[in-house]
Amino acid sequence: MRYILLIFVSISLFTSYGQTGVRGKLMDISAGEALPFASVAVYQAGDSTLAGGAVSTFDGSFEIINIKPGTYYLKAHFMGFDEQTIENIAVTKNQLTDVGAVSMRANQKMLDEIEVTGESVTMLSKADRQVFEAEKFQSSRGGTATDVLRNLPSVSVNANGEISARGSSGFVVLINGKPVQTDPQMILNQLPANAIENIEMITAPSAKYDPEGKGGIINVVTRRGAVDDTYMQFNARIGAPSVENYDNAEYAQRYGGDFTLNHRSGDWDVSAGLSYQRNDITGRRVGDVYTIRNDTTIQFPSDGERSFDEVNYSGRLTLGYTPNSSNNFNLGFFAGKRSKDRTADIVYYDNHARYNDQRLYTIQYYNENLRIRKGDFVLGSVDYGHIFDNGSSLSTSFLYEYTLLGGPTTNRNLGYPETSVIYQDEYNTNDNPLYGTRFQLDYAFKPLPIGKIETGYQFRNLDHTGDFVYERRNNNTGEFELVPDFSSTVNLLRSIHSGYAQLSGKSGQVSYGAGLRMEYMDRELELKDKAGTIDTMYFYDFIKPFPSASVQYAAGEGLTLKGAYSRRVERTTTFKMNPFPEREHSETLEQGDPELLPEFIDLVELGFIKDFSAHSIYATAYFRDVKNVVNRVNTIYNDSILNRIYSNVGDAMSLGLEVGSDLQLTEKWNAFIGGNLYHYKLDGTFDNRPVNTSSWIYNLNMNTTVKFTKDFSLQWTLNYLSDRVTAQGKDSRFLSPNLTLQKKFLDDRLTATLQWLNMDMGLLDTNEQRITTWRDGEFYTTTNYVYEVDQVILNLSYAINSSKNRAKFIKSEFGAQEF
Repeated sequence: MRYILLIFVSISLFTSYGQTGVRGKLMDISAGEALPFASVAVYQAGDSTLAGGAVSTFDGSFEIINIKPGTYYLKAHFMGFDEQTIENIAVTKNQLTDVGAVSMRANQKMLDEIEVTGESVTMLSKADRQVFEAEKFQSSRGGTATDVLRNLPSVSVNANGEISARGSSGFVVLINGKPVQTDPQMILNQLPANAIENIEMITAPSAKYDPEGKGGIINVVTRRGAVDDTYMQFNARIGAPSVENYDNAEYAQRYGGDFTLNHRSGDWDVSAGLSYQRNDITGRRVGDVYTIRNDTTIQFPSDGERSFDEVNYSGRLTLGYTPNSSNNFNLGFFAGKRSKDRTADIVYYDNHARYNDQRLYTIQYYNENLRIRKGDFVLGSVDYGHIFDNGSSLSTSFLYEYTLLGGPTTNRNLGYPETSVIYQDEYNTNDNPLYGTRFQLDYAFKPLPIGKIETGYQFRNLDHTGDFVYERRNNNTGEFELVPDFSSTVNLLRSIHSGYAQLSGKSGQVSYGAGLRMEYMDRELELKDKAGTIDTMYFYDFIKPFPSASVQYAAGEGLTLKGAYSRRVERTTTFKMNPFPEREHSETLEQGDPELLPEFIDLVELGFIKDFSAHSIYATAYFRDVKNVVNRVNTIYNDSILNRIYSNVGDAMSLGLEVGSDLQLTEKWNAFIGGNLYHYKLDGTFDNRPVNTSSWIYNLNMNTTVKFTKDFSLQWTLNYLSDRVTAQGKDSRFLSPNLTLQKKFLDDRLTATLQWLNMDMGLLDTNEQRITTWRDGEFYTTTNYVYEVDQVILNLSYAINSSKNRAKFIKSEFGAQEF
């Protein structure tokens, strides 16, 4: 904290002298939030001559400088809001007169009369982020936030649903600007796509944000309105029967619905939501593995079902109270249940051993494997914000979460084709209650001549216990017996204290920002085995600075140049630190490292944004350096079982280019094209062997939309991810094309969207991916995951007062990451 104090004192030394003008901050009085991109003008009080003007920034602040001393009045304008006037503003030489918070109120009559005849853009480029409009991606309709994300230029989603930003699976999710330290795949699968207004990609965040996530920050902005009224939205989703069942035991079921209610009356705002999603996926798994031990090769090719049954349902409630433009209170609750059952029923049809090209034995068997992953959760939050008369602001937030994680895995090796023969029958389960708290306090000083200074403090605490039980059936007695080597108790305590100071400002055409966040983290991990012979404590802590800096230059004619630097951290989960193996399926164990180190990331990026006519293009070159890279690597456990271990395998560098374009080709034809190309290099060691691998990797996301009429359109989408290297091998390319037809009825209140997802028709190898790893002289494994294609889904959405939705909900902070 002393470093932050030094920075603050140093910055304050420069605030004694400034320019002549007016500054302030525009606020949406109905929402209790900043109002960006509104017009502000200053006029001379005597003859109403225009003296100067500005547009409010993303945080609502504005500055109008280089005007003469005198008396003025100010007018603020924004479409859909009443004009606001402030009289008798006295401007003195070498001072910026602060008018404080300027409250703007929505004009209901104007909003109701506005008819939008043009097309809104898919992408909006801001100084510190890229903003993407969710409803433009029709293939995500009725799905989740994950389905929206897969369309963004720097984002890729592979066959197993794993999300990456610029090639990294580690990033932080914000919901309406509030941090949630979660596994994106799980938290984003809980949020209906229909409830999302925009997705914001912040690749080089400032020091005011949590430093977590090597891929940066994804901010999900939910739909909202601005007036007193009642809003309701009903969404339903139903999937047609599967075209291909892949010989799975059961057919996939896909259906669901969600409901959102938002009621505003005076100072009160109440939001409620219910969601249910059943989203099964059929598929197959085709693999081949061999190990080499003492000149003997054991090979076990396999083929069989790999499918998922996924169910999510939840309820949410938020109560907001805004007594005036200076204060707002929010109370939120979120509770639900989620489960994901993975079936992997595999036939090992030619398990054999060879020595000097002679077979020693051959056996066939059937592995019946079911992993059930569940999570029941409840969390609550309390938030308060205050804006002072001088323009400074204070906000505080407290969140508490309880999550019960766990679920059993059954693993049975049976005879084949006679499956009544039991070779091995194993069962493991775990209960993992998690308790998480977060407290945050932020203060923004009144605007100063050199810019805006913000400071803050955050405390987070995680208490996660795990009870892992592994049992094996005794074939003689029929009783299940404890296997001590695979059974354990794990207790993780992690606390984090952090504070930051951030300066942001503008001088002429240049906007700048610089900040420092200091963080202290303390981690304690206790491990016990069920036999009572192991009771070990592992300790890790650090005090580290996380600086950031950014600069933007408005070159004119729609061209903006920008550069940024940010230092970040990627923390590991409890699961990846548990050294006791978990039986994943017949040929695989998974194991963690109790001394696993966090990844530390340095990111530098340079880019430009160009807006012209109805088009927009941006490009960002970046360099990312990662220390202590965590990869999942393989070793041999025995002749026919590989052990997957999470380990720090070295350091990695990525040099890349991210591009995006939003093109209005004709009045009725729009194309959005984006992608990411980077060179990845990993250097390090694992198990006393060097790890040295590199390759070029790219992904392409595009969609093109044709509007036949005002309310009828067609959209084709393509998501492509290239081959990419890992510490011990490579993952193959992944392809997903989609086609949608959308028709609106009843003055746009009812929307019907027909989706053809993962188009294939037996021609494209869509929605499948091969994962291959090897170690010379020890093992080789390759697995092709083939998932369902040619899915047809109908989505129906009906909204009442569709322009008036402002529902916002809290999200899981801790539990989803471990889930």
